[in-house]
Amino acid sequence: MGVPREEACIVGVGETDYCRKPGSGRSQLGLQLQAARAAIEEAGLRPAEIDGIMPFPNLGRAEELAANLGCENLRFAATIHMGGAAPVASLEVAAAAVASGMANHVLLPAGWNGYSGARARETVASDTASIPGGAIARDYYLPFGFTAPPQWYSVMARRHMHEFGTRSEQLGAIAVAMRKHAQLNPRAVMHGRPMTLEDYMASPMLADPYRFFDCCLETDGAAAVVVTRAERARDLPGKPVTIASGACGQPYPADEITNRRDIFRTGLTIAAPEAFAKAGVAPGDVDFAMIYDCFTFEVLQQLEEVGFCKRGEGGHFVENGRIELGGELPVNTHGGLLSEAHVLGMSHIVEAVRQLRGEATGRQVEGAEIGVVTGWGDFGDGSIAILRR
Repeated sequence: MGVPREEACIVGVGETDYCRKPGSGRSQLGLQLQAARAAIEEAGLRPAEIDGIMPFPNLGRAEELAANLGCENLRFAATIHMGGAAPVASLEVAAAAVASGMANHVLLPAGWNGYSGARARETVASDTASIPGGAIARDYYLPFGFTAPPQWYSVMARRHMHEFGTRSEQLGAIAVAMRKHAQLNPRAVMHGRPMTLEDYMASPMLADPYRFFDCCLETDGAAAVVVTRAERARDLPGKPVTIASGACGQPYPADEITNRRDIFRTGLTIAAPEAFAKAGVAPGDVDFAMIYDCFTFEVLQQLEEVGFCKRGEGGHFVENGRIELGGELPVNTHGGLLSEAHVLGMSHIVEAVRQLRGEATGRQVEGAEIGVVTGWGDFGDGSIAILRR
């Protein structure tokens, strides 16, 4: 399903605060409702005008969200099952829905108790069906202790080091850049906690080559956006951000990593060329990128597969401040999953909208007109959206 070119816009964004506190007292549903209400209000809409909802997989149901929000006229609901790639993939579907008339205003909420609730390893241990990969992962990964995301993705990072000479210091440059940006974002969990490359290199090894600071945060929180048709956006009070294009894809096989013919070919390898072609722009036209940073290497890998640099050149690309504010391609100006919060990639969309509106106070990319947002899910599902001011 393609986005009808520039016929859909994001007209409202909302967030909760983000925290790492045991027993925060806020339910998963409550967090999503708080972010959703904020996005609807910012859009200048009433809940009853929301007639489409796209919840994050396994973390919400459209009917429950509609009942609690007061969305009395729900006529479109869908869920994209691509893990962390789902929010960005949902933008494409929401855009197509409003452009085709299937809905007028579509809400995309995502949130969880990622710190005070069950952690990834606990979830896998209690429900083996929750692990990406199904039977292959259950029969060949879990019995050998291959049970957590840092382990699954570490094999790609180590292979990249073997083939291209990528170094730990280059992964560290990504972690340090995200932490620098978090110092400019009062919402970030790691705001007020600067980090140096020396700090990164001294952090403990978890799953070679991943150190502690290579890994994203576990946090409680939620974020949401509202999508509508461009002609309707003109009658709303906010500054609309145009969804120029979107695309998604899966690696092959999607349920296994180590036996792929090309271990670096992910869903983004397929999706990115399609998205740029539909938007009529090239990677060199982009002013910033919000890259799904579950781990540092996944930032490097996505930068390569999206086309910001050639495969194998990502290590050099991220050095010397190139992905920091003021650099050639600012990445995750809010701090990302590594230093702001982990809300399933939805806050990356929120930050992109704020950048294109010129509302990213203290961390604004000057003159930003075109931004890219990516999603990464399961064992390499990929999604990408190109947004315009």
